[in-house]
Amino acid sequence: MTPSLSDAERLAWLRLARTENVGPVTFDQLVSRFGDASSALAAIPDLARRGGRTAGLKIPSEDEVRAELSAGEAIGATLVCACEPAFPQALAALDPPPPVIWALGRAELLDRSAVAVVGARVASAAGQRFARGLAADLGQAGHVVVSGLARGIDGAAHEGALPYGTIAVLGGGVADVYPPEHRELHARIAEMGCVVSESAPGWKAQARDFPRRNRIISGLSRAVVVVEAEIRSGSLITARLAAEQGREVLAVPGSPLDPRAKGTNDLIRQGAALCEGVEDVLRALEGLSGVRERERRYLAPPTARDLDEGEASALGVRIAELLSPTPVSRDEIVRSTSASAGAVAAALVELSLAGRAELLPGGWVVRGEP
Repeated sequence: MTPSLSDAERLAWLRLARTENVGPVTFDQLVSRFGDASSALAAIPDLARRGGRTAGLKIPSEDEVRAELSAGEAIGATLVCACEPAFPQALAALDPPPPVIWALGRAELLDRSAVAVVGARVASAAGQRFARGLAADLGQAGHVVVSGLARGIDGAAHEGALPYGTIAVLGGGVADVYPPEHRELHARIAEMGCVVSESAPGWKAQARDFPRRNRIISGLSRAVVVVEAEIRSGSLITARLAAEQGREVLAVPGSPLDPRAKGTNDLIRQGAALCEGVEDVLRALEGLSGVRERERRYLAPPTARDLDEGEASALGVRIAELLSPTPVSRDEIVRSTSASAGAVAAALVELSLAGRAELLPGGWVVRGEP
């Protein structure tokens, strides 16, 4: 970690985070390769051209990111960059972490022991009662409850935990209240708990924002409890991400006659711990050590390319041909091309900036959307 960024460094960091086609993985690799956000910004147009992009890449101006900072300050929100000491330790342990987060409310909650409680939007009354009670019990036991402010289980979990500490992670900005009926709940969480988002404060959530939101929900938490979920459910994505991040996954069993129990029952079948009350969660947490922040080096010198531009261009074409909508690991691409890991990593960053590849956490790659 580095000391808090200067104003100029903060502007460059935010500009890079908001640049077109720069997700958390590309951001992390660019800053690691070039040493700081300013140098990465200067290199991006040429890298995108090498990746096959013909149109200009949208890089926000300093005035545009200043406007974002002003909008956040106007509502009392705080921007924290991933390299700063104030960044939550649990999120910093992700590989890679989100480049920035906005926090509205009691940001100190972000570094307390937390448990996520998530589930179906169209939840049963019994499921909502269980989530509300479990969240209150977890709060009384000293844990912050994290959820996504959605209808159903999420809202019930926030309500139960509100007197003790709760964190709402949003797909849109911290000022984007969705669903609209949770406006009052959002205001109470902003006052008594904390609202968190990776997006700009006024950003309206889109479908592509929710996987990132789910990753932050699990990333802030030592354990994730799924109360109700159908087989195709965002809550199951949160559970999968939690397992990948080394967090504990628990599921509340339900009737085989209720479609909302199919997802949770399947999680238990796959090895998730059974949750019938707070004692099960506390027992699962006993065996977990704290999350250790991964070592981050943002001051490394630029990595030299081991291929000339012609060879690198040919490698980029070969890699693009290997990609499909099915995720493939970077290691598999190295094996398929017989190129060095460094050359493949450089080519993938260029393809991602060109929109021809999407770099996913965990070392996976898919073909970019046309």
